[in-house]
Amino acid sequence: MRAWCAPLLMLLALAATGAGRAKRPVMPQDLPLHEAGPDSFVAEFTTTKGAFTMHAVRAWSPRGVDRLYHLVKGGYFDGLTIYRVGETKSVAGGRVVQFGQSGDTAASHAWDRTGIEDEPALHPHRPGAVGFARGGPNTRSVEIAIATNAIPALDTVSYMGVVGFPVIAEVRDGFEVLSRLEGKYGNAPIENDSLTILGESYLKRAFPGLDGIVRGRIKKEWRGR
Repeated sequence: MRAWCAPLLMLLALAATGAGRAKRPVMPQDLPLHEAGPDSFVAEFTTTKGAFTMHAVRAWSPRGVDRLYHLVKGGYFDGLTIYRVGETKSVAGGRVVQFGQSGDTAASHAWDRTGIEDEPALHPHRPGAVGFARGGPNTRSVEIAIATNAIPALDTVSYMGVVGFPVIAEVRDGFEVLSRLEGKYGNAPIENDSLTILGESYLKRAFPGLDGIVRGRIKKEWRGR
């Protein structure tokens, strides 16, 4: 009995959790992206190094916070790789943790076409500030960048003709988890277009040992009356 009991239990666990099967990527059409989210909410992200929570406030960036809410609620981030733990490109001295680009190339290209309109930067980039990365006007989409130190220059920097990076949330609990994430590769995983072109296979081959998001979920939400 002992010869097969443990393997059998493992197979049953895999079947119950869905592990071992390729996760279907969440596509833009799967989510109600044009619906307004709550006035504020708390999202918990479980990573391979522990969990952290972020508190999102819609008044800081309504379009950005709505997008974050639907992505988390729809399970978009589940299973994605945390591919950047390094310095910002737009200002000196800032460090960020970044994730969000799909490991599926078709999904990645689809989400690239769903940029949300730019908004003013209303909340300061304190340690734990969360915002969307972007590559030009109206290109915020799915890539999350978390500031691990204060980066006030991001509030006013002019980048690709757009002023400031709007903060959409702040990490309130589990901040220490961010410092435990694998950072030996720095910005290397995003230095070229290989992630977009080759997807997850590129990260696994070129940058083994990167951490990832196991699951994101909405813990609490508040709506006005």
